[in-house]
Amino acid sequence: MKIYTAHEWDLAGLQGISDATLEMHFGLYQGYVKNTNLLNERLAELRAAGKNVGSDPAYAELIRRLGFEYNGMRLHEYYFDNMTTSPTEIGTGELYDALGEAYDGFDAWKKDFCAVGAMRGVGWAIAYQDQTNGQITNHWVAEHENGNLAGFAPIVVMDVWEHAFIKDYKPSERAKYVEAFFANIDWKASEARLRSGVAA
Repeated sequence: MKIYTAHEWDLAGLQGISDATLEMHFGLYQGYVKNTNLLNERLAELRAAGKNVGSDPAYAELIRRLGFEYNGMRLHEYYFDNMTTSPTEIGTGELYDALGEAYDGFDAWKKDFCAVGAMRGVGWAIAYQDQTNGQITNHWVAEHENGNLAGFAPIVVMDVWEHAFIKDYKPSERAKYVEAFFANIDWKASEARLRSGVAA
């Protein structure tokens, strides 16, 4: 059975996202890693005992919960991976072109992505690439496992659950957090997630 290990990031000193927020957020992420491992362990025990029966509510609930915990772990890894304390402007390159092509210009893509991030509720704003045709589209993902698109790769991932900004901004100031996120994006990390040469 695969045991997942929590990653670590040195993101102290981000623009507009405090170290206190990061410390709390890293702790939350570590909880998702721990719970993913615990669920996999419990499920392995049930399988070994021959108790993996779909009609068993206990087994079914563990299976359903695994998607929430696993995606909570993985989406946070994408999120922290696509931030940096040494951001650079994006104005050229494969990602810049792909985002612009998808939304009739980079600024139009950014406006749309920010609009997704400003939606009411808790969740994630994610720019996905469809691995069948290379198209990039912005989406809202609620509660980690609800809204993820099968076969799509996350390219730019922004956590918009309130824990991502509540120590720094009021709930009504989410737009300021979105600006802070953009001030810290590691565009090279996001660009590395693109799949080139996808069949159209």
